[in-house]
Amino acid sequence: MSALVELNLALILFLPWFLILGALYWIYPRQPRDGARRLFDSVALALSVAAFVASIHWAHRTADPTYGGMWRQILATALGYGVYLAAMLAAFVLRAAWLRRRARSAPETPRR
Repeated sequence: MSALVELNLALILFLPWFLILGALYWIYPRQPRDGARRLFDSVALALSVAAFVASIHWAHRTADPTYGGMWRQILATALGYGVYLAAMLAAFVLRAAWLRRRARSAPETPRR
């Protein structure tokens, strides 16, 4: 296996699952869907993937090779997945609070 594939194997294997989680994060809640929301969601998804990649590379470098060649992959995968989920959870909580605050401060529209 090439060194580049070995270093990014966790990303390659988790990419379909990250696409599913990212799509669910992007779609729900459906409203409001404006430019600020799309920007927030885009940045959150990009930061989550960047944190994942940084954590798997760090884990690969720091894993103790005396436990075998697979230990690097196992540690990188477990740590990276946890970091990705933590970043997505933080984004979800921040977005929910931000949207609630925006909804409270928005002027009420008269109903017909």
